Amino acid sequence: MDEMNVTILGLWHLGCVTAACCARHFQVIGLDFDAQNVANLLQGKAPLLEPGLDELLSAGLARNQLTFTTDPKRACAHADILWLTYDTPVNEKDESDVESVLANLRRALPHLREGALVLISAQLPAGSCARLEAEFPRFHFACSPENLRLGRAIEAFEKADRVIAGIRDEADKPLLEELFQPFTPRVLFMRTESAEMVKHALNSFLALSVTFINEIARLCEHVGADAREVSDGLKSEPRIGPKAYLGPGGAFAGGTLARDVVTLTRLAAEKGETLAVIPAITRSNDLHRGWALGRLESRLGKLAGKTIAILGLTYTRDTDTLRRSASVEICLKLAAAGALVRAFDPGVKRLPGELAAVRLASDTAEAVADADAAVVCTEWPVFREAPWASLAPTMRQRVIVDANGFLEKELKSLPGLEHLSVGRAS
Repeated sequence: MDEMNVTILGLWHLGCVTAACCARHFQVIGLDFDAQNVANLLQGKAPLLEPGLDELLSAGLARNQLTFTTDPKRACAHADILWLTYDTPVNEKDESDVESVLANLRRALPHLREGALVLISAQLPAGSCARLEAEFPRFHFACSPENLRLGRAIEAFEKADRVIAGIRDEADKPLLEELFQPFTPRVLFMRTESAEMVKHALNSFLALSVTFINEIARLCEHVGADAREVSDGLKSEPRIGPKAYLGPGGAFAGGTLARDVVTLTRLAAEKGETLAVIPAITRSNDLHRGWALGRLESRLGKLAGKTIAILGLTYTRDTDTLRRSASVEICLKLAAAGALVRAFDPGVKRLPGELAAVRLASDTAEAVADADAAVVCTEWPVFREAPWASLAPTMRQRVIVDANGFLEKELKSLPGLEHLSVGRAS
């Protein structure tokens, strides 16, 4: 076929990365109903921080391979594929707002030619493609679960080791093979329901791995074992493998893993199927959320009046998003306990209203000066680069709570400093 025309519907993190990467190879129109977001994108400005994304957007715009609009008629007029890429909103209970995503899709579909392919990568529950097929029999629907990596999303998209593609009609294979060919040599085709379930199962399995090793790690703290050594032993087992999600550390945060655990739990309830393991993932993770505060209290006693430095506020490094960040949760709990909270994050220039009680420091040194303890929450390289040999003596009490052991090499040789990580007795 002539150059493929791809319309990307939903322009936040997933959609902007998808549009920018696809524009290297295809003619791309990004569609979103947020006029301000589209105006910013037309200037090459993504709605959130992702390394290299603004530059990639600007390059696509400059080559006239990429443009953005709020007009569904214009966006869909020549589309070979309409790719649904909304980051599905998640509430505080990790429940997905599916209907808001489907409402936006319904605004676009009337302008799409009959027989066109609609590719679903937004995080929707299993059964969504079948539901859409029944509602819109004029179109073909396929599912390819998203594979985003905050902070390195472009690399993850453009160098995917494999792509999952769920299809109903074998005739849709060639078009999807052409779409994914620039990004991966391996497309794993299956039925749409299986592709939808892969995403739920994958994230739930990763969540299970995180909670499992953290439970083992907390037991290690009581018996003198080192959870990182235990993890190495587990990964040496061929039936588990070196890439297993078995690094002891903090609880998983954000909506990505939790959303799919909740989705499977709700799906089981709707179908009358009793589950034991999957619902327990959430309970285990919630228990582990209290690890950092427990460690602080074990060393400092009551936290009221104590000064605690928080190193990192964002959900992960190389982004500026605070939504569902474990660090924000810790800040709120510390403030509620009467602690004085001072935080530094290189990606955060202004604090939201919910963190009004937190003082924002200008650098690591200001954050830790005269602090009773510091908590490492986001693994920004700037914290490893800090001169800890001179910073540690400025602390009132030299206690560093570092769940993942991120600063282990930097701190292990410093005298008089207590470095606490998950899975170690001291």
